[in-house]
Amino acid sequence: MKNNTIQLIGLVAFFALLPSCYDLDRFPQDKLSSGTFWQTDEHAKQAVMPCYQSMKLAEVYNQFFAMDCLTDIGTGYDSQGYWDISRGVWTPSHRYALNRWVQTYEGVARTNMAIFNISQSGTISDDIKAVTIAEAKFMRALYYFFLINHFGDVPIYDETWDYNANYMDMINPRDPIEKVRDFILEDLETAINNLPVSWAQIDYGRATKGAAYALRGKVYLYGQQYDLALKDFEEIVLDPDKKGYGYELYSDYAGLFLPGGDESKEMVFAIQNMSGSGTFNMGMPFAHYMGSNATIGVSWNNAMPSVELVDSYELKDGRPFNWDDFIPGFNDSKEVREKTFMAVLSEDKKTVVKYPEYYKELLDMYEQRDPRMKQTIILPYTHYTGWVGNKNKDCEYVIATGVTTTNGFIVVNRGYRTYLYRKFVPEGNMDGLVTSRSHIPINFPIIRYADVLLMLAECYNELDQIDKAVACINQVRQRPSTNLPALNSGPTWLEARTKQEVFKRIMQERAVEFPAEGHRYYDIKRWKLGVEMLNGNEVDFLGNTIYVNKFEEKNYLWPIPTAERDRNPNLTQNPNW
Repeated sequence: MKNNTIQLIGLVAFFALLPSCYDLDRFPQDKLSSGTFWQTDEHAKQAVMPCYQSMKLAEVYNQFFAMDCLTDIGTGYDSQGYWDISRGVWTPSHRYALNRWVQTYEGVARTNMAIFNISQSGTISDDIKAVTIAEAKFMRALYYFFLINHFGDVPIYDETWDYNANYMDMINPRDPIEKVRDFILEDLETAINNLPVSWAQIDYGRATKGAAYALRGKVYLYGQQYDLALKDFEEIVLDPDKKGYGYELYSDYAGLFLPGGDESKEMVFAIQNMSGSGTFNMGMPFAHYMGSNATIGVSWNNAMPSVELVDSYELKDGRPFNWDDFIPGFNDSKEVREKTFMAVLSEDKKTVVKYPEYYKELLDMYEQRDPRMKQTIILPYTHYTGWVGNKNKDCEYVIATGVTTTNGFIVVNRGYRTYLYRKFVPEGNMDGLVTSRSHIPINFPIIRYADVLLMLAECYNELDQIDKAVACINQVRQRPSTNLPALNSGPTWLEARTKQEVFKRIMQERAVEFPAEGHRYYDIKRWKLGVEMLNGNEVDFLGNTIYVNKFEEKNYLWPIPTAERDRNPNLTQNPNW
């Protein structure tokens, strides 16, 4: 989709605002309107683009990477709501709940408008009607799935609603989640039956048959219908009818999150991003909210990997990591932690005059860990190419008083002693591709093949097919750039032969495979492990408490926004909100 985004950008704003019953007697004859649009096959193709574009609304997927801040693998602060949610100090009036509801329904509205107008056109060919309606229904299914994963029961509004004439009448009560799930599955059935297996390069990024199977499998998985989910995941993993899906793991984990790898056969469905001098900025704010002061635009590092995530990466031989194995006394002594991380700068603050006492042990330890750790995270005393003074600058992450980016050091906002993301965060200005910290041209995966393999492993495990589950996990572990030893390959620490042991391995692999991709929060909620896993102190790597996480039973569902209940008196509230 990077190739055709430019020609469609003007249509996005038009389509988002155009009501389906626009007065046909009042449109300029030389301008886009409902009277001059919805006429040709090309119009139908263009009209679906805003359905995709809704994914980039701020509280749909635009900052979805920061959802990990609500989990064990992330930490962060912001002015928009993640901090409030993780600390349990939010209410139904919080704008974050409202924005997620309103903006996701905006995506629903755009899909409904496309489905209605394309289906009603007498001049669009039947073949194009079928495929573009299938795309819109795929996107509608995605948005409704997003809604139920937050709010549970939600009102269904389909393409029969005239938003211009009946907006004030849109006061449906919440439909039971089972009914909404059936509605989603109906849309995905249409998508599966009518979407192509692949598109020409110019249309790369549009929904495919494989993406529809993967999303439907995920819907079944979240509904604990493991037998049905398994069939859909096997469809694209085993390809029994030789349809030619062609999905595979990309050989280089780090390269998946760079231009090129982000268009590989691992990407089942991804948000398409672009930016750069002389073109439209249509990227995502990875730098803005995940980068540091050394990142282009002097960024904020609102979303950061947690200490718990970093400590969860195993050793290259598959053993669990333990700090005391490398630096004795680390686990129990703040003094030892300071000797591990704290350095001293020269008087002019330009150079390091004293590295930490355990500097060598620290760097040696990094080299013995799961390679995804260094590929995902900027660790203390590793280097990163920043953008300082409008040019590339090699920056070192030194933990010391007086560090500045002008002197070649990474500076963390608020002075936190926390880890930083490398994944998705641009190095320099990406050779001119980045002109704004809010528009990074790296595609963001909604579903990738590694996710499908681990979801399939979960289905196999729940259905007592342990060996098949382990085989799927091992595929992810043995990506060439990761190359961890297979489970059940000899040493006792690699044993996983019971359902519970395999489930723990699935939890582990999903944690270290998908940081900053937003999956963890929804995994923990659907596993009903929120109360167990999402309470307690959030700490920095010196052991200092940053804030205290709070997750209660009521948090398995988000509150129905107060503003929406004021507008629609038929909306009930979720329990204990």
